[in-house]
Amino acid sequence: MAKIRLNVLGISYSQTQSGAYALVLTEEEGDRRIPIIIGGFEAQAIAIQLEGLQPPRPLTHDLFHNFAKAFNIKLLEVTIHKLEEGVFYSKLLCDNGGKQLVIDARTSDAIALALRFKCPIYTTEEIMAKAGIILDLEEAEEELDSIIDENVEHPGPAEANPYKEMTLRELKELLSQSIRTENYEKASQIRDEIKRREQQSKK
Repeated sequence: MAKIRLNVLGISYSQTQSGAYALVLTEEEGDRRIPIIIGGFEAQAIAIQLEGLQPPRPLTHDLFHNFAKAFNIKLLEVTIHKLEEGVFYSKLLCDNGGKQLVIDARTSDAIALALRFKCPIYTTEEIMAKAGIILDLEEAEEELDSIIDENVEHPGPAEANPYKEMTLRELKELLSQSIRTENYEKASQIRDEIKRREQQSKK
């Protein structure tokens, strides 16, 4: 079966639900996109790699990457091979120099590792036909927010935004400080606020 190569377009966060994220993948030769609901920890692990941030100590996916490299294990490719009841299933194709092995993985973990190993990500036409959507830039944010809302339980009332009065420069300085002190939950919240400001400035 022919494989469709995917690229990581980015991570969309819900405008209405704190801590709700969608990982957005796009086909390399086409306009269809696949939104995948992921948790905050996985969103953080992917975002840090996408933005080229260097934590002072390795996160879990960095540790896996370093461990694999130390034992000469390569991640050749990631394939999203099944979609069942809204859940995406993935597998890792690994090579230890002597043989190739296939390992099951959660899709969010598989993507986080693919970015670190710089290996290709694939899916099938069947999954693309089921889950692929075409979004114009203007409607993308609203549509993805709707998808997140449909797939994530609604939390209680949102807390006041503690970063609302800070300037963009102050936010970026605080982001760097949070990464240095390994406060990744805070760093994720600050990064979301920066992205929110940047999106608003483009409107």
